[in-house]
Amino acid sequence: MKPFLILQLRPETEASDDEYRAILEQGGLDQSETVRIRLERDPIPGDLKLEDHAGVIVGGGPGCVSDAETKKSEVEKRIENAVLDLMPAITETDFPYLGCCYGIGILAHHLGGTVNKERFSEEVGAVECRMTEDGTDDPLLNGLPDSFMAFVGHKEAVQDLPADCVHLLASGPCPYQMIRYKSNVYATQFHPEADSEVFEARIKIYKDKGYFPPSDADRIIEFCHQQDVRVPGQILKNFVDAYR
Repeated sequence: MKPFLILQLRPETEASDDEYRAILEQGGLDQSETVRIRLERDPIPGDLKLEDHAGVIVGGGPGCVSDAETKKSEVEKRIENAVLDLMPAITETDFPYLGCCYGIGILAHHLGGTVNKERFSEEVGAVECRMTEDGTDDPLLNGLPDSFMAFVGHKEAVQDLPADCVHLLASGPCPYQMIRYKSNVYATQFHPEADSEVFEARIKIYKDKGYFPPSDADRIIEFCHQQDVRVPGQILKNFVDAYR
């Protein structure tokens, strides 16, 4: 079996390690079935060939693709450019891709879509995602209920559906929760790998990153533990099963 390429954008080791464990668990993957690259630390090898991998999974991170270049740190610029440099090959060949959270901004930006903070940002917590008509026919959503809860928390969002993309999932606060380009290139605004324990850890790590007042952390953690967020992980599992 070809390994899945896991690209991570979180500079914090604790958050990155926890995200990687969650991707393995929810995707039904063994560590030996993946090639993990922490982009804040390691570059993508110059001789990397997509065809040597089963698919690409891009995790989330605290950066925003829509931030002005002058506001991005050198690490943020390096991480973002590394993923963007890979996107032409992914989209031109319709290579299996699942971008989670930050990954939807990367995909939409690459496709010429508008990604910014004008509309559709979401507070940290859980929202109800609903299938569109196209979503009911998508293989990655096969067997899922028409609506389910998912964990979110983002400052920027896709403002309009990029050209040649299919709209699969929507929520009240943010219409573009999941999209597909061509047949195999997917992205979600929510975190398909995250359960309440994973999200609690991230809330503690990122409580000073401007997502919410730090004093609200305990309240948000309690709210997240009260939510039934089990369905999104099946999307990650379906992606792995479809392309492994």
